[in-house]
Amino acid sequence: MKKRIYALTLAMTLGLASLAGCGDKSTHTEPTQYSSHSDISTEQLGIRESASASKSEGLTSPSVNWATEAESDTAAIGGSYYNYDYDYYEEPYSGETYELINESGFLSVARSPLSTFGADVDTASYSNMRRFVNSGYGLYDFGNVGLRTEELINYFNYNYKAPQAGARFNVDSTVSDCPWNRQHKLMILGINTKALTEGKRPDSNIVFLIDVSGSMNSEDKLPLLKDSMKLLVKNLTANDRVSIVTYASGTRVVLDSVPGNKTSAINKAFYNLKAGGSTNGEGGIELAYEIAEKNFIEGGNNRIILATDGDFNVGKHRGDELKDLISEKKDSGVFLSILGFGTGNYNDVTGETLADSGNGNYSYIDCLTEAKKVLVDEMSSTLYTVAKDTKFQVEFNPAMVSSYRLIGYENRALEDKDFTDDTKDGGELGAGHQVTVIYELELTEDTPEVAQPLKYQPTRSNAIEEKKSDEWCTLSIAYKDPDKDESEYLSFPVGLLNYTASPSDDFILATSVAEYAMALTGSEYLKDMTREEALEQAIKNVKKLNADDEIIREFLTLMQKVSSQGSDAGYWYE
Repeated sequence: MKKRIYALTLAMTLGLASLAGCGDKSTHTEPTQYSSHSDISTEQLGIRESASASKSEGLTSPSVNWATEAESDTAAIGGSYYNYDYDYYEEPYSGETYELINESGFLSVARSPLSTFGADVDTASYSNMRRFVNSGYGLYDFGNVGLRTEELINYFNYNYKAPQAGARFNVDSTVSDCPWNRQHKLMILGINTKALTEGKRPDSNIVFLIDVSGSMNSEDKLPLLKDSMKLLVKNLTANDRVSIVTYASGTRVVLDSVPGNKTSAINKAFYNLKAGGSTNGEGGIELAYEIAEKNFIEGGNNRIILATDGDFNVGKHRGDELKDLISEKKDSGVFLSILGFGTGNYNDVTGETLADSGNGNYSYIDCLTEAKKVLVDEMSSTLYTVAKDTKFQVEFNPAMVSSYRLIGYENRALEDKDFTDDTKDGGELGAGHQVTVIYELELTEDTPEVAQPLKYQPTRSNAIEEKKSDEWCTLSIAYKDPDKDESEYLSFPVGLLNYTASPSDDFILATSVAEYAMALTGSEYLKDMTREEALEQAIKNVKKLNADDEIIREFLTLMQKVSSQGSDAGYWYE
């Protein structure tokens, strides 16, 4: 039996990356004093506060520990327990909580020709990985961080073609050689959604739901949150409406439907927020939906943006309870996006659960640069949904592909029958969003032709002809218009014409990110190389890419740090 024992002494509570613009050079700015908001009515500013709201209840709150023997797929890094699925004992190294990922294996096309899963454009795992690397993590230190490979891959922008006029999606398909297994191929499906037409941005009804509990009282939480919100507010207009709801021991409406161009008033409201008390997330969510529904804009972007460290401890706080609560609310037409903050007690499971259940997306903000990327540079794709409950289904041709493995998307897996079931949730895609999907393929081997035709079994050449040898698979997409409840369907075939021996930079980047993730998570499918060799190969390939792209340069730096830092943060026993 393997035992994995951690002895970690990293300065996690300092959140080294969170105050350094995602790197080592400090770019964090102190909040500034804002002008008066005397033009806002008393009904709009601080209209009410619940009777249970605490004025001062301390600055600490106990960490939520969801990990029990009955819930062995979740690792609470703040509490030890024996994990029967993974056959090792978890030693706590901080109070953070992650879902352990069971890596998808190969499936036989003959037995399982369909691969079905929900779309995912969350990126929280990437920025969270960056925080850990900048805090000193090496190659062997990510075993119970719960990295989601697809979120690392989808962090990057690729040069996929835009949808044609009037179309909702475009799909770029490429098949080439697999860098970590010479016997296999990789297929990359790049799905691109339509962007917003200039001047056609819908009016927004945004409710900022802010966690002001005691656990938010650190520089990488509430202060960073305030600075992040200022970046978003600068881009709102007089036609947009802004509300602010806070929760700690109780709940409070700070602003109620203020015009988006009242920047000073909105920023002052953020600036005056203070942390203290326990964490009544359930009450905050209930009140935020009430405010969002009251100010609902028909045909607009109605959205709650919940900013939190995920540390709920009052009311409903378990994963299934939160999922049920949010699922009941999403039919209101209000979308829920999650912004995660902080270190030490961060609950990644809460963030992903809420976003997935609330028709929204999930980002982790470790620095102001990341806040700008999510809330300014990618504002349209972050906030404006163009396709909800989006599902993908790939049908493989057994004449060409014998087995396949979907890389990532483990917790997005669906039953094949769910693809046409409108009651089953999918993922939400914003304007201009990209989704990158990677499959590792084992091709069907050629068999010798028989000397003469057989009576009961077709020859190889006949079988291929009958099964359309020019098509390797077909990608089908199910999605709903944001204002509708019935799915529409599209299909895109992938075939021999999509194969290339000289892949594009997009292909090289996506496969390098996947290879890096496999190295960090210790994938058993690194067939031809060790984890160290896979990491070095990914570094070598990324070095060949666009040196002017800041995100690619940062990714290269992170990989080099992982390589140089070794495994000082922990150690292994066999």
